[in-house]
Amino acid sequence: MQRLFAKNFSRHLLGHRSLTTQTLTRPCGVFINHRGVDTKRSVAGLLYDHLTRLRLHPFLDSKSMKPGDKLFPNIDSAIKSCKIAVAVFSPRYCESYFCLHELALIMETKKKVIPIFCDVKPSQLCVVGNGIYPAKELQRFNWALEEVKLTVGLTFDSVKGDWSDLVEIATDSVIQGLIEVEEEGKAGAKIGPDS
Repeated sequence: MQRLFAKNFSRHLLGHRSLTTQTLTRPCGVFINHRGVDTKRSVAGLLYDHLTRLRLHPFLDSKSMKPGDKLFPNIDSAIKSCKIAVAVFSPRYCESYFCLHELALIMETKKKVIPIFCDVKPSQLCVVGNGIYPAKELQRFNWALEEVKLTVGLTFDSVKGDWSDLVEIATDSVIQGLIEVEEEGKAGAKIGPDS
């Protein structure tokens, strides 16, 4: 039932395209922010594959980009065009400039975010390498982390947890989030800028 709903919803929300067109110009529906070394072969990769099968157009850098693509322009464009983001936090997440940059852009563009705290507690999230980032970047990163700490998320212990349960719960959260974003967009369109 969920899969049928997701397939129909994704067609409505993102428009139906042929597989060839999707590969060439598909919009990003769900941006997956993650620390590759920690989660690419686990939760981020599994979630990407599941969302892809449901045609929700996820973006995962290692699967959505090809050799020769420019990192920042492509990733920033995917974030700006996405409808929702999933941020997968892991023990070494905050060591990555790229992860923190992506999170800051997600928060600055006011995207709905579903945090997944994988083997890390929200209170443990803090910028590592304070001396290496310019003050303005450090301020952006700290602000984004504080914002996400105030967002209800999913917690997962990779030693005790069930990966398939996590992927199903995260997918349900993504679908619910997409529905909410769509409804907010419709409500905003009814009110209009001239109201």
